[in-house]
Amino acid sequence: MSKEIDNINNDDDNNINEAEVEFLEDENPISTVENISDKDERNKNSNNSSDIEQTDGIKVTKACFEWLQAVMSAVIVVVILFTFIFRLVNVNGISMENTLFTNDKVVLTNLFYTPENGDIIVISHGAYYDKPLIKRVIATEGQKLRIDFETGKVYVNEALVDEPYIKGFTKMNDPYMEIPEVVPDGYVFVMGDNRSNSMDSRNTSVGLIKVEDIVGKAQFIIFPFNRMGSLY
Repeated sequence: MSKEIDNINNDDDNNINEAEVEFLEDENPISTVENISDKDERNKNSNNSSDIEQTDGIKVTKACFEWLQAVMSAVIVVVILFTFIFRLVNVNGISMENTLFTNDKVVLTNLFYTPENGDIIVISHGAYYDKPLIKRVIATEGQKLRIDFETGKVYVNEALVDEPYIKGFTKMNDPYMEIPEVVPDGYVFVMGDNRSNSMDSRNTSVGLIKVEDIVGKAQFIIFPFNRMGSLY
């Protein structure tokens, strides 16, 4: 560094003159300008290429961000739907055969739900049974109910109920359970489709079901795929 400084100091005047003379005495100053322009053009092209690369990077980043936003929005919508509108349950047991089988995956709806005759519902618990149950609504509040255990026929408001979905014979399950003539307000009477093998409102352990204990109405089977579809 010291040597370079000395050289600059010793030849200072000559270097300045040579530089000035070289520029002023150039026989083809236009060519010099063109060369400089060419150099500027190359630098410009290089800068443009760099700008294009940066622009492409920004576009890719923006696209990724938009995709991530879309995925997050979809996840939030699904969570809201399955929290407030839909619920997914797994069936375990034989009491709803041949409509539902063990390990069927069923979608429930529970928003503004009012039980109706024939609905398949999930119940949070029975009178003395603390596990969730899935059964079919036979009669709702205020309706007259009569079951002829000799013939297995069910009557609601004196009309014979058409039950093409049942399996087995509708029998008396529990001699201590009194079947109401009229379903009281705020309750529903339920039975399983597999009438010979179902613990339901014919049993004292389950009894009449409070409407407030209904989790939701079963709507669709979504698994297994060969049985996918509506339950009605």
